[in-house]
Amino acid sequence: MGSNTVHLVVVDMAPGGPPTPMSNWKTPMRLVEYLDKDGAITGKGSKKLIKGVGLAREMAEQFHCDELLPFATSALRSASNSEKVLDTVENETGVRLNILSGPSEARLTFLAVRRWYGWSAGRICDLDIGGGSLEMSVGVNEMPDVAESVNLGAGRLTHDWFETDPPSRREIRELAEYIDDTLDAPAKKLRDAGPVDLAVGTSKTFRMLARLTGAAPSSAGPRVRRVLTRPGLRQLTAFISRMTAADRAELEGVSADRSHQIVAGALVAEAAMRHLGIEQLQMCPWALREGVILRRADAGDGVSGFMVDG
Repeated sequence: MGSNTVHLVVVDMAPGGPPTPMSNWKTPMRLVEYLDKDGAITGKGSKKLIKGVGLAREMAEQFHCDELLPFATSALRSASNSEKVLDTVENETGVRLNILSGPSEARLTFLAVRRWYGWSAGRICDLDIGGGSLEMSVGVNEMPDVAESVNLGAGRLTHDWFETDPPSRREIRELAEYIDDTLDAPAKKLRDAGPVDLAVGTSKTFRMLARLTGAAPSSAGPRVRRVLTRPGLRQLTAFISRMTAADRAELEGVSADRSHQIVAGALVAEAAMRHLGIEQLQMCPWALREGVILRRADAGDGVSGFMVDG
């Protein structure tokens, strides 16, 4: 349960093998748009969440899944009434969503990135822009040395900062200043961890940005090398910030349900790369979901009390 979508991935796991997707289903959620002035999820948002989780459970049952690993990220994590919403969802659907902390989200995403690239990649820095938060991590092992999470998600920032479509120059300038101020402290922690051998971008936002700057389409397969450069990103940001969300949705590689938030995502991406001294990011097809699955596989059969957060 992310800030942007309810996403069900059905996988077949074998000991020592990668998670093999058997089915992939998702429905738009945009939960940050259902927060009231006090930061609580509204009744309408709760109903939408119940419907999405209920549909995901029904599909899991149809696929005869042996186990369900339900988890939620930033939008529910930061909602002022998260426990009440979790209880309501469980009562209505029978599914108890486990809320991941921000650092745990960063660590699990890093695990997936490390497994994808292997030990030969050296020290990795991973950036992941979600709908509600930005995760940053760096390290040489399977768990990062530094794992940071800040509320700089593309959906959250769009909802909180942009009133016009396209956003005004003033809105963009003020948001860029806010992003820079928010990144100062966590980015320093990552820089102090040491030089990086490989900088990686995960998440749909980064994949869209890479595609818009010339990376291969998803149809080319997950193993094609895709990169996003900071100069290319700066040029792209200047271009898409002058377009309406409807016009951006017409661009190849931009999904209609995320076209409204791609400008905020681009601003976060550029600022994070600049603060960390990164000129180029390599796109990784694995991210948080794969990290959760891999952690569960590492726990092994018969291990009780498995938690995705930790």
